[in-house]
Amino acid sequence: MCNIPWLDRICRESYNDPRAVYETLKRRGMDLVTVTDHDSIDAAEELRRYPDFFLSEEVTCITTSGTEIHVGAYGIEERHHVELQRRRKDVPALAAYLREQNIFFSINHVFSSLTGRRTDQDFQLFEREFPALETRNGQIPRANNRSAEKLAEDWGKAVVAGSDAHTLSSLGLTSTDVAGARDIPDFLRALRHGRAQACGVSGDYATLTRAIVEIGLRLVGEHKWTIALAPLLLAVPLVMLGNYGCEIAFNHRWSRRMIGLAGASEAPAAQFEPSPTSTSLS
Repeated sequence: MCNIPWLDRICRESYNDPRAVYETLKRRGMDLVTVTDHDSIDAAEELRRYPDFFLSEEVTCITTSGTEIHVGAYGIEERHHVELQRRRKDVPALAAYLREQNIFFSINHVFSSLTGRRTDQDFQLFEREFPALETRNGQIPRANNRSAEKLAEDWGKAVVAGSDAHTLSSLGLTSTDVAGARDIPDFLRALRHGRAQACGVSGDYATLTRAIVEIGLRLVGEHKWTIALAPLLLAVPLVMLGNYGCEIAFNHRWSRRMIGLAGASEAPAAQFEPSPTSTSLS
């Protein structure tokens, strides 16, 4: 469910059917498919039958400074889900568990205001605990993604990319590519060794506005009585313009503060190569 007060009782973040997600991604050229739902692995129920699908999750975590972050965990098993949720309010413990289980993980959209405020301590945590940064997100502005890419370069972190698509229209337009990966284990090993390349589009005002309108229309389709709220859709372009401005301002503030000040990291530097093999981290 969405996290907007009152709407969180009736409106979902996504109305996508898992099989429609899979079929759309295959039509758009993905060799491998994963789904990173927020704090959920329900997509596995329908998609586990496909040999080119692997399970992932985006874990909503709370840092010691009280801020919210999104952590991507890739190639998990269902038994891991319970442990990830149990540790989500203790990020160092979560990171230690992921390393112990040899699960590749990333900090997502570090220069986005999506999850609220940031602190200097958050960025210290990101540098210390995370082997990878999401450097291309299909729903946030190009400038924000470029800042994440530069920070990953400064820190010597591996990279991932994902469409972050809550509707079918933008699925698979952003992807993580690995040159020559033969199968899922090979792909995940390459991620751990920093041999992935972030590919595809970033978000823009039109993409975000379209997604919100599509979700609103699906809400009305599911709960007919909410048609009374339909006039509110007319305000979406203005609201999203304000949101887009907040994203740009957030990136401007934190990229100026963090990029160029990064310390040395023990994480392996990412190595980029031309890539025929891809997946969608969506």
